[in-house]
Amino acid sequence: MLGSHVPLVIIESREENRAMQMLRKASLRANRPLYLWSITEGLGRADYEGPAQRQTADPGDALRHIKTLTTPSVFAMADFHPYLEDPVNTRLLKEIALAHGQLGHKLVLLSHALDVPQELRPFTARFELTMPDRDALERMVHDIATAWSRNRGQRVRTDRKTLDKLITNLAGLSRADAERLAKGAIQDDGAITEDDLPQVMEAKYELLDRTGALSFEYETARFSDVGGLNRLKQWLRRRREVFLAPDPALEPPKGILLVGVQGAGKSLAAKAVAGLWQLPLLRLDVGTLYNKYFGESERNLREAIQTAELMAPCVLWIDEIEKAMAEGENDGGVSRRMLGTLLTWMAEKRKPVFLVATANAIERLPPELIRKGRMDEIFFVDLPSADVRGEIFAIHLERRGVEAEDFNLEGLADAAEGFSGAEIEQAVVAALYLARERKQPLDETHVLEELRATSPLSVVMAEKIQALREWARSRSVPAD
Repeated sequence: MLGSHVPLVIIESREENRAMQMLRKASLRANRPLYLWSITEGLGRADYEGPAQRQTADPGDALRHIKTLTTPSVFAMADFHPYLEDPVNTRLLKEIALAHGQLGHKLVLLSHALDVPQELRPFTARFELTMPDRDALERMVHDIATAWSRNRGQRVRTDRKTLDKLITNLAGLSRADAERLAKGAIQDDGAITEDDLPQVMEAKYELLDRTGALSFEYETARFSDVGGLNRLKQWLRRRREVFLAPDPALEPPKGILLVGVQGAGKSLAAKAVAGLWQLPLLRLDVGTLYNKYFGESERNLREAIQTAELMAPCVLWIDEIEKAMAEGENDGGVSRRMLGTLLTWMAEKRKPVFLVATANAIERLPPELIRKGRMDEIFFVDLPSADVRGEIFAIHLERRGVEAEDFNLEGLADAAEGFSGAEIEQAVVAALYLARERKQPLDETHVLEELRATSPLSVVMAEKIQALREWARSRSVPAD
């Protein structure tokens, strides 16, 4: 890039020291002087030790000074992003760019984030610092372990499987961030164990999540304890191995869409995917993606997807996807552009990110999203059967420290006909309050009393639920 005809180079990175080290080497090979500008020091030589020119600390003064220099040079402008909003600075940069044929200067704008004004974009090119690959990460962990052993006089304990998992979890981070997390895993006890991995993944997520649209869950094993959903569970078991260890003869699973009755367990089913596959779960809050400025909503979605890819292998759960992708005419086309961004990613993604989308209002979803080939399968989560209702009662009783075997689960299941899993849980909770009020131990009479006092959604919204079932009969696979 320094040898090209592009006058402005953009580097978005938090690794300023590493970027400057690369610039020193590149400018030396190009036989050009290298200068560094900062608001605190002004303009000074960066390829050897020398005093900075404090009188050029103001960005406008620095750019005017650069225009007067006749020796083709490289100028690294550190944290210049706030000053791009000043039209004077924008004009000065453009004048330097327009005079590139005479001056030959290269300006490198270096910051964690840079929004380049439209008038400068024809003169710019972006350069991305590569992240350390797997071999580099393994050498880094080995060097950290060796240094720890030298100081403590004992070897760092680990095994190949756990070491491989740690290296996988560090992928996508800068070298400095990866070093910090690896040191944290080793420092306390001189060992790399399975117990270190959740903390590493949580710290990695906190470093990567810039939009605030994602919530993170690493310990997902408990989500596998879900009543019913037997067809969905079987489907997931068949594909788990191929997803985690791709087979060239098989296309890895991409994702599923879960539709169904409200409260029937779609969210729980989405969590169960991560639990059954023992993968981290990222939940995307579509409401936080929207921004009033043109293009920002799509950018937020792209950044959230990029974060998910850096956390791979993982499950990405988009709850109530129709809220973001529904067809509408009053949003200036945002929903259509968001849909296009998502569909492009689904078609082109190479990272092991399994998409689980849930929807309540299936009629609001665009046909491009629900047609065969976009998702691997569409599952319909209906109200639980009698056997599953018994399982759900047992799960929620045991979860609250009550022995389920002391209850007539079959009788409770019959009494809860038409109840969703969420409504069964609330009946158990209400029964506990009732028993507490009467100063009695909880028994099935309390649960039956609460069930009789409740009108389930299947009764209140019987017509809508029947219409949803009619839609799902020929278009989806029953989850149970």
